[in-house]
Amino acid sequence: MESYCTKRSEEPMTIPDSKRQRTSSYSSNEEMAASDVDMAEVDDSKCEDLEKGIIGALNSPKNIKELEEKKILVIGAGGLGCEILKNLALTGFKQLHVIDMDTIDLSNLNRQFLFRQKDIGKSKANVAASFVMSRVPGVDVVPYFGKIQDKDEEYYKQFDIIICGLDSVEARRWINAKLIEMFDPEDQSTWKVLVDGGTEGFKGQARVIIPTMSSCYECSLELFNKPTTFPICTIANTPRLPEHCIEWASVLEWPRVWGDKKYDTDNPEDINWMYQQAAGRAQKFNITGVTYSLTQGVVKNIIPAIASTNAVIAASCCNEAYKLATFIAPYLNNYMMYTGNSGIYTYTFELEKKPACPVCGSESSTVELDPNMTVSELIEWLAEKPDAQLKRPSLRTATTSIYMQAPKVLEEATRPNLTKIISELVQEGEFITVTDAALPVSLQLCIKWKA
Repeated sequence: MESYCTKRSEEPMTIPDSKRQRTSSYSSNEEMAASDVDMAEVDDSKCEDLEKGIIGALNSPKNIKELEEKKILVIGAGGLGCEILKNLALTGFKQLHVIDMDTIDLSNLNRQFLFRQKDIGKSKANVAASFVMSRVPGVDVVPYFGKIQDKDEEYYKQFDIIICGLDSVEARRWINAKLIEMFDPEDQSTWKVLVDGGTEGFKGQARVIIPTMSSCYECSLELFNKPTTFPICTIANTPRLPEHCIEWASVLEWPRVWGDKKYDTDNPEDINWMYQQAAGRAQKFNITGVTYSLTQGVVKNIIPAIASTNAVIAASCCNEAYKLATFIAPYLNNYMMYTGNSGIYTYTFELEKKPACPVCGSESSTVELDPNMTVSELIEWLAEKPDAQLKRPSLRTATTSIYMQAPKVLEEATRPNLTKIISELVQEGEFITVTDAALPVSLQLCIKWKA
């Protein structure tokens, strides 16, 4: 399928001069064009200043008032979230909300500086809110200990800017889709800017997403590496690494013991059960290195966090929030990449919208398939697509359920289709609807047979 995204590689990417700009400076006034800002929200004098590249006083009464009146939602109170909350409070924002469903673990304390040892086991959102309010007088932080999916559209409408500091691709896909879904061009209360930050070791990125106007999170899914997976035959029969034992416990042993019950990666009891099973299997095969923290890391696909990377990306996110709140300078258009593994380097570029994006696109996605491939092979192909990142896709047409992963009754009824040739079930030009737990919306695929 044709890709409309700019792809990331290990080498510095080549970006057209017209789209590339070093974040440290601007080479001309044209790069500071006021067209990057919503002019409807800026007075005439501010427009003139922006066109000339003039930045006003950061502590002007008008800017201070804007910061005090804007209501900001921070999603995630972990490594990035702690930095973001601290930055926003010290910048002058007074109305903050924070959501996090996680509790504080001992391993968090080396970088999540709003927490102390006495806080272990408590809600990250609650403790972070209390700490910030105790250290920065006048700021109000409202915590919510739970999932972002618990909140409805009315909840998200109250915020001016939403900042994500998440380590979960699924959660970021969900909030991205929610903000685009609730967008109504005739109702300004539904226009919510999303500032998203993410880190992976010494690398990170910050971006500004304007629903329906700029590329959304789903448009750039193929930029992110798929989680590491291991062959089933290896983890089932010949484990060689501690990770193989942990995967065996989570992928094979858990469903054998617990059936259809899904484990909760944020539940210490579930993680501990898998740790015990993995440790027993490791002992059987003379494998060392299985620990509780490694089990947690493998099951949750945790990338080791670097405090300095969190600080850089959080600063960028909060800088964008400041510009969006005050219109003191043009905001990011629309993606900033940071690499700190071999020096310090940042660059920005405009990530283009993907016309066939299932969330913000207006075109259907056409895929060329071998008419002789089986349904099982099609599911494997979908799971490997970097721009979809599916886990357990279900397939259906307008008239036929090709294969459904759940509920159990439907899975058993459609299981015989797995060995059937796809052309027996679908005609060329027909649409296949793909649903998956990782997908915030359904994916529509128009089928075209390879010659």
